[in-house]
Amino acid sequence: MKNAKTKTFLITGAGAGAGFGRAFTEAALEAGHTVVGTVRREEQRLAFETLHGKRAHGVIIDVTHFDAIDPTVRKIEAHVGPIDVLVNNAGYGHEGILEESPLAELIHQFEVNVFGAVAMIKAVLPAMRGRRRGHIINITSMAGYISMPGIAYYSGSKFALEGISEALAQEVKGLGIKVTAIAPGSFRTEWAGRSMVRSERSISDYDAVFDPVRKRRREYSGRQVGDPAKAARALLELVELEEPPTHLLLGSDALNLVKERLAALHDEIQAWERVSRSTDYI
Repeated sequence: MKNAKTKTFLITGAGAGAGFGRAFTEAALEAGHTVVGTVRREEQRLAFETLHGKRAHGVIIDVTHFDAIDPTVRKIEAHVGPIDVLVNNAGYGHEGILEESPLAELIHQFEVNVFGAVAMIKAVLPAMRGRRRGHIINITSMAGYISMPGIAYYSGSKFALEGISEALAQEVKGLGIKVTAIAPGSFRTEWAGRSMVRSERSISDYDAVFDPVRKRRREYSGRQVGDPAKAARALLELVELEEPPTHLLLGSDALNLVKERLAALHDEIQAWERVSRSTDYI
């Protein structure tokens, strides 16, 4: 029988060797938990299950295949056990000027980063609601609070997931289910490397604003300040809390940049308060 203090985690996007999914998995296994990790290929599934002979279970699924998610989760619950913690980690970055980036890339960005996450949530909620316990953790980004040239699609997807997380947290608060949106800053994962989709450049008018941003991001890849192993330890602390936060920033860069953005937003709201109030019926 499973120890009452251990949990079963379902972590999406667990196939990458240098990503948050692997860091979260390794930390949870080290702590004695059971982990079901979603991957996209058979070789990734086999590699995942070598992490632990009994408590690491790999499942092949593409989170954009929405119709396959619910039956897959039912099989996990039947063969592994109730899911205590869902970690919606699957996602990728898109880089490109909005005018230059095909609309199809925006659609796919949302299919993976938003719609896939929501489909996973909807699949685990019935059983969590029935047991009156569970924790849903959505990995967003500091780009869900701030944005910059060249990540309009990615930032839009993370803003969306932050908003969905906040609404969901209010909906399930009385049902024993916890929701946390974790927004990392720059961490040493593959996000800015091979995991990023980059749209082709075609309009020179944007060179001055975008080229320096792309250059800095490429040079910075692999030298980010954030440590994925420490992010994993923070996640394990969260799942033990009776009242975890609904929103959590990870990384000093995320903390500083989001504080600056919120201060600037406050100033802008104050500066335009007269116009905001002027539209009410008198």
